[in-house]
Amino acid sequence: MLALGATGCGGTASELESDAAAQLQQRVLAVTKAAAANNPATALKSLSQLSSDLDAAAAAGHVSFKRHRSITVAIDSVKADLAAAQAAGKAAAEAAAKARAADERAPAIVVPAPAPAPASGVRGNPEKGHWDEDTDNDHRSLKEKD
Repeated sequence: MLALGATGCGGTASELESDAAAQLQQRVLAVTKAAAANNPATALKSLSQLSSDLDAAAAAGHVSFKRHRSITVAIDSVKADLAAAQAAGKAAAEAAAKARAADERAPAIVVPAPAPAPASGVRGNPEKGHWDEDTDNDHRSLKEKD
């Protein structure tokens, strides 16, 4: 992008007239803003307009052949970069859409709730003489009471 700006902005009066340079600079700025906003489609459209304006300025004699050629090379390079960015963006969007679709098709996993803890701290069945080791009573003391 910087190469395009530097190529389109400078030059002597014989290579690029100031009015044509100002017009081309505005187009370069539009391309730069769209690219910075991660909008390659708009940047490519602005780049196409830049190319058309460059051709018109060259046809009117406001841009030398040498300058036209160097700016065209820069435009082509930026166009390739933007097209690659646009393709990468589309591929990422398609991958995200496929991932969302796969998530929607995946069965839900149900995790059962854990069993509640004993309320009294006693484990076992005290009616059958089974007490927890933490209590004062155990199997022997229960039998002695009988």
